[in-house]
Amino acid sequence: MAFSERVIRLKSSLIREILAAAQRPEVMSFAGGLPSEAMLPTLDWEGLPPALGQYGMSEGEPALREVLAAEARALGVDCQASQVLVVSGSQQTLDLVAKLHIDKGTEILLEGPTYLAALQIFQLFGADCLSIPLEQDGPDLAQLRARLENHQPAFVYLIPTFQNPSAVRYSEAKREAVAALLDEFGVTLIEDEPYRELTYDGGSARPIVSRLRNSSWVYTGTLSKTLAPGLRVGYLIASPDLFPHLLKLKQSADLHTNRIGQWQALQWIGTEKYRQHLVQLRDFYRARRDAFQQALERHFGDLADWQVPQGGLFFWLTLKQPLDTRTLLAEALSRDVAFMPGEPFFAEPECNPGNLRLNFSHIAPERLDEGLQRLAAVIRHAQVAQAA
Repeated sequence: MAFSERVIRLKSSLIREILAAAQRPEVMSFAGGLPSEAMLPTLDWEGLPPALGQYGMSEGEPALREVLAAEARALGVDCQASQVLVVSGSQQTLDLVAKLHIDKGTEILLEGPTYLAALQIFQLFGADCLSIPLEQDGPDLAQLRARLENHQPAFVYLIPTFQNPSAVRYSEAKREAVAALLDEFGVTLIEDEPYRELTYDGGSARPIVSRLRNSSWVYTGTLSKTLAPGLRVGYLIASPDLFPHLLKLKQSADLHTNRIGQWQALQWIGTEKYRQHLVQLRDFYRARRDAFQQALERHFGDLADWQVPQGGLFFWLTLKQPLDTRTLLAEALSRDVAFMPGEPFFAEPECNPGNLRLNFSHIAPERLDEGLQRLAAVIRHAQVAQAA
């Protein structure tokens, strides 16, 4: 049977494989980026217009596009509703961007580490993914400049606010510097902000796209982390030169995002009940983050280093005695605990051993000690075996 070259390059999603293996109720999973089911709001379907069962506009529902544009303008993004495209989760934005820009061998720049599924999509389309190391307040600017001077990337993909997996939040200075560099070299920015609203220690800085003067850009967000991931409603906002092409790609992919989910999104975004929901969500996740931090100090203090995340859903640990954390998965699952190895988040995984991404939003605090104690035991056993 003949398949396309692209399918031969296609890698399965490691995180989906881990989540499938962790379906047993006795498994404590720190692997996924799942919101807490306790904080999924009750969705009211009263008043749903029957006409939404019909085909709709590829761009998305006009009223929703207006609201999303207004929310973006409040963040400082200069845009109109005509630049908003409602997508089937912000994951679809990455697929559309890849289709627009990437041929086999196309160079792109992204953070090291970066979002695992973004790597999967970009590599599927044949991209040559070049990494920029992350520091505690954003990318290494010297290495970013060097990459831009020595390469001609189709775009730079960044997650500046509570980055997945590292939880890094770019400083104001780094955001300004990145924007200036992209303008200087005329490189397109894809800015991904799924975690912007999940801030626990103060506000978030303006998006980088709001600081660009010359470069093309795409800004993307989602309701999956704040409302309900099952709705599969996200959005992208694009500079006018890119929007028509992304719209045509959306049309060819699925005609339009489900209208019923869009209607539900419109019942929440910009409303007082949504603002109150976000306040409750932040309080809930802040408490879980703090409990997780305390449990990490008890069980991982001698094993790893980490920064307390100011937002998002993850802790990013760096082992003091590095090893390939992918080799720990089987034993961890046999002890009924799941985690996400750090290596797959890098374009060059073999060069970056010794990290773990742990989700703190999903596991109830009363189960943390047992789960992290089991995981720490797995790591200690492997390190002893490595040293032998």
